[in-house]
Amino acid sequence: MLPLSTIVARLAWAALLGAIIGIERNIRKRPSGMRTGFCVSLGAALFTIVSVEIARRTGDSGTTRIASNIVQGIGFLGAGVILRERGSVVGLTTAATIFAVAAMGMAAGGGLYAVSGIACALILFALVLLFYVEGWLNLKPRYMLFRIIVDRAENMITEVHSIFAELKVGIDNFQISQSGEKNIIQFDAEVGTHQQEKILKALCKPGMSCEMVPVERHNG
Repeated sequence: MLPLSTIVARLAWAALLGAIIGIERNIRKRPSGMRTGFCVSLGAALFTIVSVEIARRTGDSGTTRIASNIVQGIGFLGAGVILRERGSVVGLTTAATIFAVAAMGMAAGGGLYAVSGIACALILFALVLLFYVEGWLNLKPRYMLFRIIVDRAENMITEVHSIFAELKVGIDNFQISQSGEKNIIQFDAEVGTHQQEKILKALCKPGMSCEMVPVERHNG
């Protein structure tokens, strides 16, 4: 049997790495935070250690299948954080992170300290640096509903088309309606993060209301 000090060291290392990943999720206000990362990584490490120790004691190598079942269990846990929100699927990155954290915990439980540490660094690279790369390259546009409430719609219609033409973004379902003395301009467009910021900054002016929300794209 492994010395207790070795087991404790592996569990502590796994828990620490999981907590580090969880902190990043907390900062971004995602469902899976520090405690989740801590427990997922610790649990995966403990299952790995237990499966190896049982196999060593009984001589039955089939008990190592406990580790393989971790993958299935984590799959169910990850599926629980994937949600459909206002026409968009959210939580995929968090689910993938949970999956990766479990694998990292298994590596730590197997005594692969350097490997699990490198895995932790790579996960953080994906969550932090690649997040900014996606935004910079505009790789994740979203289909949004824009609603503008103004006193007079004529000038704003021209301005809207001018702004979107400059950004080379197409406009769908353009509508104008009236509510009391106010005119409501409403349309859909697929825009990236930086484009959203530019559009809102250009459209939202004193004396008018402007909002933008994700919507489901209807084809056909």
